[in-house]
Amino acid sequence: MLAIEPSMVLAVLVGILNVALFVLLGGEARGRLPFLALASILGAYAGQAIGAHLGDPVRIGDFGLLSSSVVAWAGMIVVAIVSTLGPTSRT
Repeated sequence: MLAIEPSMVLAVLVGILNVALFVLLGGEARGRLPFLALASILGAYAGQAIGAHLGDPVRIGDFGLLSSSVVAWAGMIVVAIVSTLGPTSRT
């Protein structure tokens, strides 16, 4: 039987909430929304692992909320910068 870790479920939830906040603050996301979501979820999962080793002041059980949110935002900022530097469509 396949077992899903609680940290992965929390990383998905934290990632989606951070993407929603990023789009709310930044306006529109258009075609980069899937990339933002993927970067945020993977960043939240990686940030949780980093927070587990370094210690996180804001925790939900064993899940480091502050470190996962910081790394998720870093991933979304990288996606936003890369999408800005990429080619634009001409209409």
